[in-house]
Amino acid sequence: MLRRFTRICVRYAERYIPDPYLYALILTFVTAAASFVWTEAGAAKIVASWYDGIWAILAFAMQMALILATGVALADAPPVRRLLERIASIPARQSDAVVTLFLAGAFANWLNWGFGLVVGALLAREMAKRIRDVDFALLVAVAYMGNMVWASGLSSSIALASATPGSALNIIEKVTGHIAGFSETIFTAYNLVPTVLVFCIIPLMLIAIAPNPAEMKRVPPELLKRQEIAPDSAPREKHFAARIENAPLFTLLIVAMGVAYETQTIAAQGFTLDINGMIFIALMLGLIFHWRPIRYVRAFNSAARTVGPILLQFPLYGGIMGMMTGTGLAAVIAQAFVAFSTHATLPFWSFVSSNIISLFVPSGGGHWAVQGPFMVPAAISLHVDPALTAMATAMGEQTANMIQPFWALPVLAIAGLAIRDIMGYCVMALIVGLVLYGGAMLVFA
Repeated sequence: MLRRFTRICVRYAERYIPDPYLYALILTFVTAAASFVWTEAGAAKIVASWYDGIWAILAFAMQMALILATGVALADAPPVRRLLERIASIPARQSDAVVTLFLAGAFANWLNWGFGLVVGALLAREMAKRIRDVDFALLVAVAYMGNMVWASGLSSSIALASATPGSALNIIEKVTGHIAGFSETIFTAYNLVPTVLVFCIIPLMLIAIAPNPAEMKRVPPELLKRQEIAPDSAPREKHFAARIENAPLFTLLIVAMGVAYETQTIAAQGFTLDINGMIFIALMLGLIFHWRPIRYVRAFNSAARTVGPILLQFPLYGGIMGMMTGTGLAAVIAQAFVAFSTHATLPFWSFVSSNIISLFVPSGGGHWAVQGPFMVPAAISLHVDPALTAMATAMGEQTANMIQPFWALPVLAIAGLAIRDIMGYCVMALIVGLVLYGGAMLVFA
């Protein structure tokens, strides 16, 4: 039954899901129309909010581009690549592959969403090279499904912002004066329990919905061979510039500066982790694992190609965010859910409204900027833990990602597929995520 339902989802996704860029364009016009109908904003205000939003998102877009590019470059480092190849060699058949891929990809996403997206995509390619009877679209979908735990992990934008004093997105601090560290968000029962259940249930679901051999979409292994970055395979030039480019001394010096800064910061303030810190750690690890400066330059340049589709769409989503906030449409949506929420149900309705808003604002940090100013005061008035409400919003964002194609772009770019190839499978993951995380918000509230 699950397999039949999945095939229906896959078939309709292949026919009706457009390119993610068209999806963003359609959302732009839908948001403009909704703003005109449900708010008092006129056409001039809607257009002005759209234009302002395009440029307001640039700083965050740069952070997201760097976290993705440094994650890709880190995953392409020889030690990390060898580890990925070793993991990819473990499964011998499709059922084993989807379980191994999901567990590895989800854990990597829990550590760092940019690194996790890349790890999942590269593992999917490596497994498809080694296993004869496997559906490549299913593997790529599984690689993206690991993203469903990212906002419950260490690189969660909302949790990081809430733990960063003075952050523009630390809505909890602005309203309450309190800093919500990871002990109040990430490392809590209401977050860890559903996340662990995701790790347990999704693999079982994948085995149940995997296509039969007659239905598999296979890809010739030779088409999946990735261009390896191997500068040491060619004869090394002996001139001065080449020696400087390959001198590990410069890598060691810059990494030593990074270690010195982190040591000093931890000694003075304790260990904290924010978005900039995640980028910095990925950068330092990438540099040391690539060892020679020119190797990291080439890896980063290659990684930048996966950022292109995201950079193309960030201005569109910035405009959507501008309309959502500038016209008050986000307030209308959030307040509609707050109006009938109680002490016991506010986290759940925060989760539900987050799923809706995420379709228009897929950026975790930008999403919190839209929803947080309404949810945190509501939590205070209803005597609900603001950190719980914040994480409910984060959970809604990560589950909605299963049908919001924005963050699938890096995976698809690496795999060479279109969003319509994987969306049918992702719908099944969405259903599981809604039940587990939504249920957790009801139980733990």
